[in-house]
Amino acid sequence: MRRLLSIEFIKLWNSRSSRFLIIAYFVLLTFIALIAAIKFDIGPIEFHLAEQGIFNFPFIWHFNTYIAAVFKLFLAIVIVSMMANEYSNKTLKQNLIDGLSKKEFVMSKFLTVVMFSGISTVFIFVVSLVLGLIYSDFTEVGIIFSQLGYLLAYFLKLTAFFSFCLFLGMLVKRSAFALGFLVLWNILEGIVYAFLKFKVFDNSTIADSIAQFFPLNAMSNLIKEPFTRLGAVKSVAAQIGEEFTKNYAVQWYDVLIVTVWIFVFVYGTLFILRKRDL
Repeated sequence: MRRLLSIEFIKLWNSRSSRFLIIAYFVLLTFIALIAAIKFDIGPIEFHLAEQGIFNFPFIWHFNTYIAAVFKLFLAIVIVSMMANEYSNKTLKQNLIDGLSKKEFVMSKFLTVVMFSGISTVFIFVVSLVLGLIYSDFTEVGIIFSQLGYLLAYFLKLTAFFSFCLFLGMLVKRSAFALGFLVLWNILEGIVYAFLKFKVFDNSTIADSIAQFFPLNAMSNLIKEPFTRLGAVKSVAAQIGEEFTKNYAVQWYDVLIVTVWIFVFVYGTLFILRKRDL
């Protein structure tokens, strides 16, 4: 395992663009802390975002993992380029000639994906813990370490998304086309969902039940939007007669669906490599 990771680390570190994107990704994650500094005045009212409870334990685990997941595209570019460069630089063929099996080759890529996801999760844990200890109104140990399931969901979400990028990189062999296919797939899921909701079924419940198995939608369902949990948002909604009844918890079936997709993407990548004439 260490040998496989070291091979990938050397390849990534020797790529200037990969180094830049990886560093930029983690720098952007730290920018979550800057949210605490956002202040603006609405007439006589001074609005300080950090005072709205976004950094309160345990809500901070939900909020920060949701926001941090937005930046995953930076590492997605690295993952797709990592696979595309294997073809353009002919390192894939050379690795196989040097004795690396096709299974080990794919495993080295997947271990890199897991490593990125793991480091990102630990990074978000540390940033969230520090921000929470500074700004949270609740600092009891039991409250601080409750709802850590969002970190597991974040880890799975990144692993699944990067595994999908790995699969697309192997399938298309060109980073730009692979990223374009990713965008196209996201649009396609939306079109299919709209078709099911408005043309096939009379209500959205059945369409939602089917759409939860779509890969990108399944990843999105792991961490639902946190904004309607905020007290200020609920107060405004109550004034206009609205009420939010959404279940924000990480659901076991969403975890199961995404886990299955991870296996599909990884073994799909291996299947393509075994069938492809190098």
